[in-house]
Amino acid sequence: MFLVAVARPRFDSEGNKIFSGKIGVFPLVRQEPTKRNSINRRAGSLVTKPIASITKEVSRQFLIEHVVPAIKEKWPRDSIGEPIYIQQDNARCYIDPDDNEFCRVATEDGFNIRLMNQPPNSPDLNILDLGFFNGIQSLQYKEAPKTVDDLIAAMVKSFESFLAVKSNKIFLTLKCCMVEIMKVRGSNKYDLPHMRKEVMEKEGPLPNQIKCDPKLVQEVMEYLSCGNIG
Repeated sequence: MFLVAVARPRFDSEGNKIFSGKIGVFPLVRQEPTKRNSINRRAGSLVTKPIASITKEVSRQFLIEHVVPAIKEKWPRDSIGEPIYIQQDNARCYIDPDDNEFCRVATEDGFNIRLMNQPPNSPDLNILDLGFFNGIQSLQYKEAPKTVDDLIAAMVKSFESFLAVKSNKIFLTLKCCMVEIMKVRGSNKYDLPHMRKEVMEKEGPLPNQIKCDPKLVQEVMEYLSCGNIG
């Protein structure tokens, strides 16, 4: 298993990439010494082993020791201090958004990093499920890894090779999905929107925001205030 963190890429007015959005890909593994001699290695040599059980403690460790430091290292300097939301799905192994240890580390060094949970049963609201994983897996399959270390190397290579322009398109699709979900009042019975993004790119940079009818927003707010759940 891998813990992957991405943000929306940023481009300047001429379409040049200024932030890739690639926070990191972190394999959920440990290094353990071998107990016996073998043809390939001597006893005591470190080998990579998958973490068999992902618990809240493991999730907290990887967030604090890997994800948060990577965000602090790579985040655009002119945006430090603004809220940064890490969206996690609703797996039981993930920590609570108000976890004390995480919040302490996430607010150090002038950063304002927060946790939030993905709405349940909403894979289209997860940028990784929406298209990112499919993209990097197609690159990974070309490597044909045979060992755990080979798999990790292939995954990292695929992650780094994934184009920021493709990631940006997936984030734009995410915004369109949000609008469609509001139209069906929270249901998942809708078709994925198509914006002809390739055509739009020929005319200039893709938009950062998607227009949403204020009337639709008002209707959804009223719908939610009545306690309705789609």
